[in-house]
Formats: sequence, C-alpha cells, structure tokens
Amino acid sequence: MPVVVDADAIHAVKDNLKSLAGKPILFTPHGYEFFILTGKEVIGKSDEEKVKLVKEAAERLQTTVLLKGKVDVISNGKEIALSRSGSPFMTKGGCGDTLAGICGALLARGVDLFTAAKAAAYINGKAGELAAKRKGEGMLATDLIEAIPEVL
Repeated sequence: MPVVVDADAIHAVKDNLKSLAGKPILFTPHGYEFFILTGKEVIGKSDEEKVKLVKEAAERLQTTVLLKGKVDVISNGKEIALSRSGSPFMTKGGCGDTLAGICGALLARGVDLFTAAKAAAYINGKAGELAAKRKGEGMLATDLIEAIPEVL
C-alpha cells in the first residue's frame, strides 16, 4: 500500500531506510528533513544542485522524493519534475500537511507515486496562490484547503 512519509515520520524511519527501499513510499521533506533523510544539505543550494541531490536520493531509496521549497523538486530516481506554483505566504505550519494530504488522496485513488507527487505539488501551490491573494500574510492552511476545489 502506498504511503506518504513527511515531517516527524521522516525522523522515525531515517535509521531503517534500507528496509524501505523499493517500497511504494512518497517522501515529502523540506530542506532540513531532506538532510535528516539523506545526510545531504540542500538549504542554500541552487535549483540545479537540488535536482541532482533529489534524483540521487530517490534512486538510492528506490522511490519518489518531493523536496518542498520555493521550487518543489520531484524525482523517482529516473525522471525529474519541478513545480513553481505557490506563494511565500505558504512558509508556515500546515501548508506542508496539506501537500501530504493531497498526495495521500491521489495515492488512494491509485495514482502512481511520481504522478501523484507532481500533481499534488501543483494543486497545493495553486491553492496557496489563491489563498494568498485573498488573505495575504494572514493566510492559514485552512484557507489553502478551501481553495483546493477551485484548483481542481
């Protein structure tokens, strides 16, 4: 069964990654969680360097990794996708949780890991853009959630 691993779950599995290799897992780390997952630093790196590191991590883990950031970097170890949708107002608690939830919803519908990650990054980002236009700095993750149907 496919699983989304985000936030504290990344900390929980970091010491058992070999046993998870090849399993249908979608990792959705931000920069620091990526470091916990891989031991590789992405904070402050160029998009090109992030692409290389995410692709290598996905290949080594034999799964899909969605690195959250200004530009989301997604790889299954073979393919790479970038999502530039989103808003700076999304850098607050809960917006990564909405992304993980969208990923989970798509996986539950039978969408493959890589496609689910690409679609979720876009949907979450576009919903964040709509919510940011309406709420500005006061935007909450719940505002993003309310915008998802418009994006779909």
